[in-house]
Amino acid sequence: MPLDPDTAAMLLDLQNRHVPAMSDGTPAQGRAMLRAMAGIEGRDPAALPPMDSVEDTEVGGVPARVYRPHAPTPAPTIVYLHGGGFVIGDLDTHDVTVRLLALDLGAVVVSVDYRLAPEHPFPAGVDDAWAAFASVADHIDAFGGDADRLVVAGDSAGANLAAVTAIRARDEGVALAAQLLAYPTVDPAGSYPSRSENAAGYFLTAADMAWFSAHYLGVTTDSAEARDLAADWRISPLLTPSLAGVAPAVVATAEYDPLRDEGVAYAAALTAAGVQV
Repeated sequence: MPLDPDTAAMLLDLQNRHVPAMSDGTPAQGRAMLRAMAGIEGRDPAALPPMDSVEDTEVGGVPARVYRPHAPTPAPTIVYLHGGGFVIGDLDTHDVTVRLLALDLGAVVVSVDYRLAPEHPFPAGVDDAWAAFASVADHIDAFGGDADRLVVAGDSAGANLAAVTAIRARDEGVALAAQLLAYPTVDPAGSYPSRSENAAGYFLTAADMAWFSAHYLGVTTDSAEARDLAADWRISPLLTPSLAGVAPAVVATAEYDPLRDEGVAYAAALTAAGVQV
């Protein structure tokens, strides 16, 4: 289908303003760019989707923000992991997304501020995601209160962490109702047509993806060390020996996204393993 008009206008605006590529800057510059694009500074609090409460706290020793909508209790609980290539993004950049998720689903959402690369390369983000999720599962009464409706969710890199967390939940015997994966990266060393078809012109470029991976892995992406790391299921959940028994999944992909095909491949692998997708 044609590129969404609003998305096309945003991309044209970035081009006209000569916004530098993420991969041409430093992680600090990339983080500042995403915060600027999210319109955080000067945002009118009254215009945000309303919550009963929003609390900054720690969950499992990891900084987090808990969103509670006006909804009946007990309620579902969603552990949310933001996107940003494991390098950029924070609680503020995904604040509106998380509020809408809480509001639309009537769920308590725990947004996790996991550690970022390159200061904290793999497996720091994986460890933080699990620590936060396991703590929520262990103390569900302090959140939504319904142990049968615990969900893990994320977008892009955060969807990778969500998928990995769902696999570990299966392995650790922690009940998980569902996983929500929005344009997940699940096989970073794989070869997919969408990587070349959408390598430039749609904000996330092939160069950006290599830049993110190099920071997250702590090695150059074309090195033997990178290839060895990419075989680790905690980086490439598509390579997990078996996906049987993981939580039911909602997988969202975007047509003009380099990550499109691996998201489709992951949905197919889950389905083949008998998982409801």
